Amino acid sequence: MATTDVPPRTLPRPYLAWLCGVTVSQLGGAVLAFALGWAAAGLGGTTAALVLTLGALPRLVLLVVGGAVSDRVGARRILIAGETSLLALTAVLAVALARFGTPTWLLLASSLALGAITAFCLPSTGSMPRRLVRDDQLTRALALRQVTSQAVLMAAAPLGGVLVGRVGLPMIGWGAAVALGVSLCVLVAVRELSGPTSDRGLADRTSTAWLGLSDTFRVVTSTPGLGRALLLAGAGAALILPVPSLLVPLLGRSSGWGAGTTGVVAGAIGAGVIGAASLAARRRAPGARWATATTGLALSAAGASVLLVGAVTVGTGADATAAVGALVFGFGNGVFVARMAPLVLGSAPRTHLARVQAVVGLVQLVPVMVMNLVLGALAERTSSYWAVAVTCVSLGMCALLARRRRPATTSARS
Repeated sequence: MATTDVPPRTLPRPYLAWLCGVTVSQLGGAVLAFALGWAAAGLGGTTAALVLTLGALPRLVLLVVGGAVSDRVGARRILIAGETSLLALTAVLAVALARFGTPTWLLLASSLALGAITAFCLPSTGSMPRRLVRDDQLTRALALRQVTSQAVLMAAAPLGGVLVGRVGLPMIGWGAAVALGVSLCVLVAVRELSGPTSDRGLADRTSTAWLGLSDTFRVVTSTPGLGRALLLAGAGAALILPVPSLLVPLLGRSSGWGAGTTGVVAGAIGAGVIGAASLAARRRAPGARWATATTGLALSAAGASVLLVGAVTVGTGADATAAVGALVFGFGNGVFVARMAPLVLGSAPRTHLARVQAVVGLVQLVPVMVMNLVLGALAERTSSYWAVAVTCVSLGMCALLARRRRPATTSARS
């Protein structure tokens, strides 16, 4: 009887267990981050900005280092050590919050320490899906992770707001520690990364430098299709990520939406992302990834255009139009990420999985930081409407250029 190479419907249990554990940990961390940010905001805008900056700053240095160490030592070992350190640090923070309250020095120190450990572990976390699932299941596995990550982002702020008022920061810190404990137990239990996805024996020993940092960029530029995929991922992140975090609040202020309507519009973006990721997670045989990713950018451009129309329109139905545009924008974002993530991770050599994930973080982080500054300055000097209009045009041009410059090779490398 002839057999067909069809991916199994159910993802491997080790991956599903790991995903549950990491989701619990992310939720605890996101709620704690919201609580610390809320406390910092009460001390003034400068303190709040410093807390955010110190939390993100270690990524510029530690992402690539963490990726190099992960590929040499093993992603699971790094994650166990990292989450153990985070658990201890979070417990100490909970005790310190109960003892000292929320002085500026404590908020700044905790943000820097938590950000440093998290940044070091991010490449290992990003590489785990390919270590735990077959290549033909990678798109579904990453799409399911995108669903859970977006759900955490949507739930963290309202949950954190409720908990800050009812239980206080020290108990939120202990809750985050418990969540890390759950994730750590799961990591210890998932002992075998069986089959070809195992990271045992895959450490790269060819580089003369211990960390092989220069070798990371050599692999990125020499692997067929990987360089262009990373370039598109960075460009897409720079144009997409500032919309919900920066431009939607600015539009809300300019259009007089109020906090409620602005929250609905931002939530519609998240709902669109979850919808697209859920569809990708249900498909057993995904289609062409590059072409679909560029379609996602085009959908995001169209959605942002409708969002802009709703923002500038006065009268009945304007808010609904903005929400629909936000939903379409989020769906396009979800389509883009659901295709680009497996394309990048699937193209990476197995000896460099974590290091490639570190480069992914860098090519997204730096352009987003620059675009936030550019769009913020543009909105201040002209208006938020012009900033969104520039984003719409840029997304459309990026989609068109990417469609015309599709890499010749985009298949996963073993």
